[in-house]
Amino acid sequence: MPGQAITAQRSRPAYALAVTLVIGIGLLWRSKLLPLPQFVAKYGGDSLWALVVFLCFGFAFPRGSTIRLALVAVGFSWSVEFLQLYHAPWIDGIRSTRLGHLVLGNVFNLPDLLAYVVGVAVGVWAEQAFLKDGQMA
Repeated sequence: MPGQAITAQRSRPAYALAVTLVIGIGLLWRSKLLPLPQFVAKYGGDSLWALVVFLCFGFAFPRGSTIRLALVAVGFSWSVEFLQLYHAPWIDGIRSTRLGHLVLGNVFNLPDLLAYVVGVAVGVWAEQAFLKDGQMA
């Protein structure tokens, strides 16, 4: 029901599969193999990153409320974005690796904050669509 907080019993195998699929889509999204406009490639990729964060929290806390997980996922995503304002040799060294760049990014970009909200909102929508009576459908 819209507006009602969902307390779910998530299936960890289903969430692990979803994380794997979204990561694959995100890597393809950013690979330049898809002829996406720059805006869609950039912010769609950021939204997918935040969706993975939401799914990871869903995996880690299978009985948590959807709203609480969404707030934690947005808070985590925004924290990583704001962390990009901090530059020290040790963290810039991590960011210089491919994995470090994909996970931490390196340049603060205010519109990314909205892209993260969109990605988490997609996760919330998916839970409302696929969780029936608190169980994975």
